[in-house]
Amino acid sequence: MIRFLTALTLILAAFLPVQAGADPADIGAAARGVVRVVLVDFDGTNARLIGHGTGFAVSDNQIVTNAHVVEMVENDPQLVIGVVPPEGKKGYMAKVVAVSRDKDLALLKLAEPGSIPALALYPGMVTDGSEVTAVGYPGNVDLAQGLGMGDLVGPQSPVKSRGAVSGGRSARSVDTILHTAAIGAGNSGGPLLDGCGRVVGVNSFGTISNNGTDSAFYFAISMREVLPFLQRAGVKPHQNAMPCRSNADFAAQQSQLNAGDQARLAAKAEDDRRHAEKVRRDTELKVLAERENGMAMAGVALVAALAAAGAAFVFAQRGNDRAMRIAAIGGVALLFGAVVLWLVRPPLSSIDERAKDALAAPSPSASATKSAAKIADNGTGKMICVIDPQRSRVTVSDTQDIPLEFDAGGCVNTRTQYGLGANGYSRVLVPRQDETVSVNAYDPATRTFRTDHYLLGFDTMARLRDARGKFKAPECGATDEVARNLANDEQSLTALLPPEPQERLSYHCQPLK
Repeated sequence: MIRFLTALTLILAAFLPVQAGADPADIGAAARGVVRVVLVDFDGTNARLIGHGTGFAVSDNQIVTNAHVVEMVENDPQLVIGVVPPEGKKGYMAKVVAVSRDKDLALLKLAEPGSIPALALYPGMVTDGSEVTAVGYPGNVDLAQGLGMGDLVGPQSPVKSRGAVSGGRSARSVDTILHTAAIGAGNSGGPLLDGCGRVVGVNSFGTISNNGTDSAFYFAISMREVLPFLQRAGVKPHQNAMPCRSNADFAAQQSQLNAGDQARLAAKAEDDRRHAEKVRRDTELKVLAERENGMAMAGVALVAALAAAGAAFVFAQRGNDRAMRIAAIGGVALLFGAVVLWLVRPPLSSIDERAKDALAAPSPSASATKSAAKIADNGTGKMICVIDPQRSRVTVSDTQDIPLEFDAGGCVNTRTQYGLGANGYSRVLVPRQDETVSVNAYDPATRTFRTDHYLLGFDTMARLRDARGKFKAPECGATDEVARNLANDEQSLTALLPPEPQERLSYHCQPLK
């Protein structure tokens, strides 16, 4: 059922409008993959900047830009293409691998080893009034800052401008998005982003008024053109059609969900309390009834013992020895029985223990699923985890089901030891190459697996990698003490993370049959 709802959510999202309300953290994360594309005239000795535009990564070494940004390279073999990321220490040489002149699109590939964070593409509809952000390197800003060639071929943060989609108009020869997010010469080939930092178009050109000045309307090539272009070029970019929610909206929704959970837990606790009270009352009445029955039976046995003793006395007076012995033995037996019945009465102190046992006894419905409960009750073993859309905020990641194997003690997938902190089992993963830090957590009690993704900049990642190198994570199978030490060590990593992640993926995990 969960998987069906997830699929339905994704299908509907493709037909829903992009929602307004850009989150600065999402835009900043996307900007890590926006590059300056420079054309340099190099004669073997001297280099001269000919022009520049903007591009964005669709994989770690592939860049989308406009065809008109790189068209001069075809006619001049001395021109070389450089790709300059916004962070780091250097740029990269690149080459053109695919061009569509009629759609004004080009695909570049790094000609040397390098990695640039790829952006996610939004394949859904962009409707009138949706808030969008243009990111790129407008030349008028460079000119105003007095930047020279040395500055333009070095890492610099791109410029961001915000606007809105003006629906109903498109260029005749290519499907475009008309918008008001200001761009200038140099922005060509840069991304137009939605509120979650996903690419909805490739900025290409602006309108020109009769007096030759730029007006406030601009065109971006839509995903209807970009996606088929990339498909023909053999590129499989990451696409994300999940509904876009700001961190603030997501936090508010989670507060509501958590409040509902707390209310349900409180209601269940109250039901459990009332049930426990009823069980105790019933147990108390049962114990009292058993005590009264025991006392009555002991009394009857005592009276019978006295009667037997009286009969034995009478038989003795009459000289009937055989009858006297039988009556005497019967009287002793009845007296002993009375004592036993009195002693075996359930004590009042047994009420609580018997009530506890009654509460612990499985119900008939629980007995019917005893084998399944035995597998799942401790949250360990091999599981398949399905995304929970209501509990997740997804901007760039895939949402397919993930396998998970959890062993008691915090070993995940037989290879990764999780730390044991105040909030349960978790692990901070700091990759050597990728610019995304993941904080994974698993709760065996609810079989909930969660991944928080932090899309970070170059400097923050450098500090995290340095902090991560100062301790060694234990192998799987560690003791609780070692797992707690790992959680303490990882506090040096979480202290460097922003207050909120860009993404939170929450999964429900079910045991594999």
